[in-house]
Amino acid sequence: MQLKLEVLKLLEESRGQDLSGQALAERFGVSRNAIWKVIRSLKEEGYVIEAGQNRGYRLSAGNDVLSAVAVAGAIEHRIKGLSLYVHREIDSTNDEAKRLIADGKKGPLLILAETQTSGRGRQGKSFYSPERSGMYMTFAFPSKLPLDSAVAATTAAAVAVFLAIRDLTGIETEIKWVNDLYHRGKKVCGILTEAISDFEMGEVQNLIIGVGINVKSAEFPAELAGIAGTLGADNLHRNALAARIVDRLLECLGGLGSGAHLALYRAHSMVIGREIEYTRNGVTEVGDALDIDEDGWLIVRGKDGKRILLNSGEITVRTRT
Repeated sequence: MQLKLEVLKLLEESRGQDLSGQALAERFGVSRNAIWKVIRSLKEEGYVIEAGQNRGYRLSAGNDVLSAVAVAGAIEHRIKGLSLYVHREIDSTNDEAKRLIADGKKGPLLILAETQTSGRGRQGKSFYSPERSGMYMTFAFPSKLPLDSAVAATTAAAVAVFLAIRDLTGIETEIKWVNDLYHRGKKVCGILTEAISDFEMGEVQNLIIGVGINVKSAEFPAELAGIAGTLGADNLHRNALAARIVDRLLECLGGLGSGAHLALYRAHSMVIGREIEYTRNGVTEVGDALDIDEDGWLIVRGKDGKRILLNSGEITVRTRT
């Protein structure tokens, strides 16, 4: 297993270059046959590796299999004690983070999956997670945030993902309060922020941020076809996107107390200045979204002219007529 990881790491670092079987064998002190078996095993796992006589091996430029080696190598920030897991299939990356923490994992965790069988959004809604076209990840880490900072953490996470997407694709998504990103009028990303809390101390013990992005072109079930969309970034490597999201999360969450991310959040909001429907005390009401306050709460003016603050719940942006 270690040899496979080392070969994969070198292939990732040498994209666009040919690596001869003999050179690989000499580098790792094994036979050429051992290298051939590793390459065959990687191909069986879905890696697209080009090979030719007298040319050697190279990882295809179009290869986009999620890889712990590739993600770890692309993260720019140094994260002490990071444990990184990649799954071909899992129920939910957030649920896996909770299980690992419950089993005693102390340090930061990054969990990625090619597909989720029970992906979750806010309020228990399911998140459709087709294989190979999306990126589903959870970044979890110990935290001492006050319990009332959960909404602010979610808005910071939305800005981090917005920035990561813009960094790598140039696409500027729109942010729907509190945790969704839209592109061309359709939802392309959902963010689920959860916490393991110490209520006696009034602190968050572990912050768990799940991100699901529809990256590449995909077909959606009929019930989602008019709602869900994709970035259409078919040439974007998801390993690079995952790494950039982690870097941007660390930056945005690191400045949480300053509220520095909120200017971007407001500037790219698809909600501020719009008429919305919102549910309060079980009753659906209509009002105008006026602003986002410093804690990430949505300021709404109801039809009676009174201002209220929303810190959770679902809203619908009403269509302009």
